[in-house]
Amino acid sequence: MDSNDIARYIEETDSLSKPWLLLQWRLQKLKERQAEMTPEAYLQELAELHQALMDLGKWWVGREDEVF
Repeated sequence: MDSNDIARYIEETDSLSKPWLLLQWRLQKLKERQAEMTPEAYLQELAELHQALMDLGKWWVGREDEVF
């Protein structure tokens, strides 16, 4: 699944309010650009995505059936 497929899924399912899906889309976009980036820039952006994921906290608690 490429970033366009993920974006289409997010739009079709009205999931813009689901930050975990947006992070998956951003990660896929980063993977697609990796060959064009320096290793340092890639690692920096990957670290930023990791921090964004950690900032979500336990967003899934009580929503296990919906997201897993």
